[in-house]
Amino acid sequence: MPVGRIELRDVTVRYGRQVALQALSGAFAAGSLTAVVGANGAGKSTLLGVIAGTIRPSAGEVVRPAQPLAYLPQITALDRGFPLTVAELIALGGWRKFGAFRAANASLREAAHAAAQTVGLTDHLHRRIGELSAGQLQRALFARLILQDAPVILLDEPFAAVDAETTCVLLDNIERWHQAGRTVIAVLHDFGLVRARFPATLVLAGRCVAWGPTDAALATAAA
Repeated sequence: MPVGRIELRDVTVRYGRQVALQALSGAFAAGSLTAVVGANGAGKSTLLGVIAGTIRPSAGEVVRPAQPLAYLPQITALDRGFPLTVAELIALGGWRKFGAFRAANASLREAAHAAAQTVGLTDHLHRRIGELSAGQLQRALFARLILQDAPVILLDEPFAAVDAETTCVLLDNIERWHQAGRTVIAVLHDFGLVRARFPATLVLAGRCVAWGPTDAALATAAA
């Protein structure tokens, strides 16, 4: 199985009697860049959770790479009151290199600084995350993803509540991941952005409505 390929085989997720995802089958090719769209409650976040392994399917299976995936949940799911600095938050992306009970070494701190520079946050490294704007926090979280160096990157509404400048910075990072051959799957709402920057789209409504090249998938959804 190619590194970065994600395959879904009749995946169903139920919360009690409610069906969040119904018999979803298909594959995200290695190195693909895919938007996941649909109305609220369509199962988009549930899908990312299933792929990430944080949600267990009620039926079916997900075939994923052996390597750890990088997963960015919705920003509202994060505890901004936790006493972390921006530098510490970014360095957590490399925790597998130093373990849960050891401090980051010099090389990791340098990598964290370089990631912060990539997203334009070098002047904020010593600030607490609770002091950041939504856009600054999202930049820091993207820098953490850079350090994770994962073959698959899952993004749940990465541009929600962020300014236009931050959106451009984050889109540039997504494009770099794509060019590097990483598989990127992003939950989005802006169809204009999807058409402009994402070659493939999965349209959900609790089930698969359309999945393929973006223009065709969105046209099917609108029909």
